[in-house]
Amino acid sequence: MSRLTLQTLTSADPAAQPRLEAAEKASGFLPNLLRVLANSPQALQTYQEVGKINAATSLSPTEIEVIQITAAAANGCDFCIAGHSKIATLKLKLDAATVADLQHQRPLADAKLRALQTFTTAVIAQRGKVSDGELAAFRAAGYDDRQALEVILGVALATLCNYANNLAGVEINPELQDYARR
Repeated sequence: MSRLTLQTLTSADPAAQPRLEAAEKASGFLPNLLRVLANSPQALQTYQEVGKINAATSLSPTEIEVIQITAAAANGCDFCIAGHSKIATLKLKLDAATVADLQHQRPLADAKLRALQTFTTAVIAQRGKVSDGELAAFRAAGYDDRQALEVILGVALATLCNYANNLAGVEINPELQDYARR
């Protein structure tokens, strides 16, 4: 049971209702994360707008999901692990082993994605104060300064939703249960 109110299309602040309606129409259900964020229309707006910005970075959709699942695992957000694992599995067609490795914070087989995973973990653990060696390893894998900042952007987005879910203690929606960390 959620510690914060799970808003509905009718109980949410009128400023949040159109965003919830659009989200439900797009996904076929209303994720509990959005129902929690709807307690603050500004939090919901920030999540959705920063999500759009994050999707428009120079990183590939797979790289974006590597960051999101890595952050969710590091932050202990089972809801976001499930949600992003569903995207990685169904939309991006990532193999089950890669998704499981991300969920359980195990090194990825793909060298470039492993470098991204390692760098993302370091950014989170050290609050951005990565070592020169960690930054050099990230660059050596083929990433540049733009993408280093885009990792920060992805971590910022993940932090908002991971912390909101952790604060609320939301349950994973039934539509996401098959993608939960096991």
